[in-house]
Amino acid sequence: MTGPRILFLGGTGVLSSACARELADTEAELTVLTRGRDSRRPVPEAVRTLHADVRDDRAVRAALGDETFDVVVNFIGYHPDDITADVARFKGRTGQYVFISTASVYARPAPRLPVDEGAARRAGDFDYPRLKLECEETLERAYRREGFPAAIVRPAHVYDEQVLPLLAGWTVIDRWRRSRPAVVHGDGTSLWNLMHARDFARALTGVLGDDRITGSSLHITSDEVLSWDTIHQTLARAAGVEPLLVHRSSEDIGREIDWMGPVLTEDFRHSLVYDNSKLKALLPRFGPAIPFRQGAAEILGWYDADPARCRTDEALDAAFERLAGV
Repeated sequence: MTGPRILFLGGTGVLSSACARELADTEAELTVLTRGRDSRRPVPEAVRTLHADVRDDRAVRAALGDETFDVVVNFIGYHPDDITADVARFKGRTGQYVFISTASVYARPAPRLPVDEGAARRAGDFDYPRLKLECEETLERAYRREGFPAAIVRPAHVYDEQVLPLLAGWTVIDRWRRSRPAVVHGDGTSLWNLMHARDFARALTGVLGDDRITGSSLHITSDEVLSWDTIHQTLARAAGVEPLLVHRSSEDIGREIDWMGPVLTEDFRHSLVYDNSKLKALLPRFGPAIPFRQGAAEILGWYDADPARCRTDEALDAAFERLAGV
């Protein structure tokens, strides 16, 4: 017997590449559809790869022909038009369609913690969660009105060894190594959720094809709750430096670095803790295996292995210097 036939839309991103590696050595027949090859996170050799721009309907249909799949997973849907196109493409051709959304669709500040899958959704003015929420609503209508076998998965903040989970990226590490402080929004005590991509992959691949998630939404988030100060301190220790921190309001940071303003004020400033009881009921043996201290060590190891990866932003560095006032 062969395993399930699974199609990934996207396959070289943080989440999709980890999931492709997780499935590569199983009996699943995995096909990955991407625009092209990405040397940063290559698709495993055992995985079948097709090339087409998912926003070019004719190219996608030509690449897939009349194939059917047990599960289709869309990692790269960012606009409701993407979902409308997929419903038309895959209706009658898949047993389950899984949309990778975001936990940022929930109202902030959260009316209650922990946030469960039934909590109020309200994306505000930040485009990324607003469009993801519109994608969810489009998919929910297709499920209710047409019986399209949709499921929505909501990760929070997922990283791998190539992703520094800070808006300023390597510039923060570079500042610490020059004995300059990093700027943290608020007082650093708001709570956040980070999950390693390998843990996300183990959970997602464990529920693919499970009829219990069809027609509903599911959190795949970590049980490890971290403050923003703790996130910075953990990265500093992994970098072998003292975590020099200066706190400024989200509004002050936004005035100096305009693109950070909406992200901080609409999202990062608010404490978010997620209820994972639904995931644990589906996968009783699952638990995140990679704490952030281990993930932080992997991140610093990856960057330090090649100086070309350690790129800083002079404008950000100057803005942090002004905000730090030192």
